[in-house]
Formats: sequence, C-alpha cells, structure tokens
Amino acid sequence: MDDEDLYCLGCHRTLEEIANWSSLSIIDKEALLLTLKKRPKKNLATDE
Repeated sequence: MDDEDLYCLGCHRTLEEIANWSSLSIIDKEALLLTLKKRPKKNLATDE
C-alpha cells in the first residue's frame, strides 16, 4: 500500500475497494475499473 494515497501499488485500489470487490455487481466493477484508469499511478522505480 502506498502510505500517502492509501492505494495498493499493484492494482491501485483502496483497501475498501479490494474488500468489496467480490460483492460488487458487474456494472459496479466496470465503473470502478473506469475510475482506476483515471487514478494517478505511482512508478516504484521513480516515485518516492
């Protein structure tokens, strides 16, 4: 987890999003995936 943004460094979801994933509908999962595409990503090699 990124300590600053509280996102998983691999999938860029929050702990709540990860925990709720299995109970989400297909539509809600697709909406979250669209949100994730817009969420800033950190590069482990260059971002500190």
